[in-house]
Amino acid sequence: METSIMIKIGQRVRDIRKSKGLSQEQLGEKAGFHFSYIGGVERAEKNITLINLIKIANALGVPVIDLFSYTKYQKSVLNEKDIMLNQLMDVLIGLKKSDLRKIQLFLDEFFEK
Repeated sequence: METSIMIKIGQRVRDIRKSKGLSQEQLGEKAGFHFSYIGGVERAEKNITLINLIKIANALGVPVIDLFSYTKYQKSVLNEKDIMLNQLMDVLIGLKKSDLRKIQLFLDEFFEK
């Protein structure tokens, strides 16, 4: 079985969980799992299903794609700016094209581009 992906995903779950100040128990409660399951995922002992991965991402308040965002060159913990950018992206993605155009015009005016 290929475990390197499980290790990387587990490390991302741990890094994001810690950056949000959550214990394994708190994350488990939010996601609907026992804390020992969260620990098993983080240690790559559990071959997590996509459904459970989505539940964990939702409990962490991040898009599931963030759990796959890892490289050896990337910071393992999200900083405050990254968190803010993710929150802004979540809002912007839900807007209509006409509203995005208004935001773009506002930003151009505000920053005098």
